[in-house]
Amino acid sequence: MIKIVKVKINIEEVLDSVGDPSVGGTDVFIGTTRNHSHGKAILSIEYEAYEPMASKLLDGLETEAHRRWPLKKIMIVHRVGKVEIGEASVVIAVSSIHRKEAFEACRYLIDTLKKSVPIWKKEVFADGEEWVGAQEQ
Repeated sequence: MIKIVKVKINIEEVLDSVGDPSVGGTDVFIGTTRNHSHGKAILSIEYEAYEPMASKLLDGLETEAHRRWPLKKIMIVHRVGKVEIGEASVVIAVSSIHRKEAFEACRYLIDTLKKSVPIWKKEVFADGEEWVGAQEQ
């Protein structure tokens, strides 16, 4: 399942969504807003997405991960709008019978999302702001 949200991501809800009595491994990636970039202090980050295309591509990533690995469940949640320092901007959770597949799929999902999904971030500094494309992250 995938979601693009405008509110703080409920990480516990994401974890619960991939739970299943048959799984032996759950891998989670939590991308948070850090307080610096390129030697400059960040005040906040703002994300924008072309949501119809982003949703379609995220669905495709989920389908491809299920095709590549024997996974139980996947949840991808990406936040748009203003994200404060320390808050999650993206959470990916993957469950499978064995941990190896969960790790591999989770890594594939975040790496491919960053390269191909039309979600952009604006880093806000004390002295200005800068847009960073998904391909450059």
